[in-house]
Order: sequence, then structure tokens, then C-alpha cells
Amino acid sequence: MKRADYFNTSPTLLKHLIEQEELIKQQSEISFGLTIWELIKLRSSQINQCAYCIAMHTKQAQHSGEDYKRIVGLSAWRDMPFYNAKERLALELCEKLTQSYEIDDHFYGKLTSEFDDKELVILTIAINAINSWNRVVKMFKPDVEFND
Repeated sequence: MKRADYFNTSPTLLKHLIEQEELIKQQSEISFGLTIWELIKLRSSQINQCAYCIAMHTKQAQHSGEDYKRIVGLSAWRDMPFYNAKERLALELCEKLTQSYEIDDHFYGKLTSEFDDKELVILTIAINAINSWNRVVKMFKPDVEFND
């Protein structure tokens, strides 16, 4: 079944999502680096089982220089030796927010050991943004392309 072309059906709303994405990219690069941003986009897409987004964010991660073994190992990041403490906390936060788990004071304290207040706000909004994209894409199911 052909579904709505969400980009052309409501371009004004999509324009705002795209602009938000660009702002998050700029702020992420300044605050904690694009590596974490790329990892959370891909991890959230994995959790949400968004095939289109997994393909897209895998390509983006590769193009931004992410190591292949870190991309492949991301779904089992807790058991892989490839991620540093800051990345692990970001991935754990991504999983908690994506799955709507509560962020208790203990975990929040762990986060503040690696991220300042501004970084936590940017990270939270970035996770929210990719979850929003995942849901839009899962609704309208654009064709998945895994070409380079």
C-alpha cells in the first residue's frame, strides 16, 4: 500500500524538523561531538526498529568516520569494548528515553559526571528528535535504500 508522501504533504512542518536537526547537529558538535550524536540516532532507530532510519544513520555514521565495528556492535554496546564512559552514558540515556523509562536521581547523577547541564539538554532534545523522526518514518514507510 502506498502511503502519504510526508515531505510533500506537509512541507512546513517537515521544514521545522529539518531545521531542528541542523541546530542539534551544530550544538552537538560544539558540546559533546558528532560521534555521540551519530550513535544515539542509530541506537534509537534500532530500538524503534525503523529500517529506513537504520540504513540512513548507518551511512551517515560511516561517512562521518565512525568505525565499522562500533556500528555493528552498537546493538550490544554494553558487552562491546569499543565505547568510552561518556558514550555509554549517552547510549543508556538514549535507551531509557526511547523506551520511556524513568530517569532516577542516581542515573541523573551519573550523567552529570560526564555531561554539563547544556550538554544534557542538547542530548535529551537530540534523543527526542530522532524518536520523532523514527515515528514519522514508521508511519509512512518510505523505501529503504542501503546504497552508498
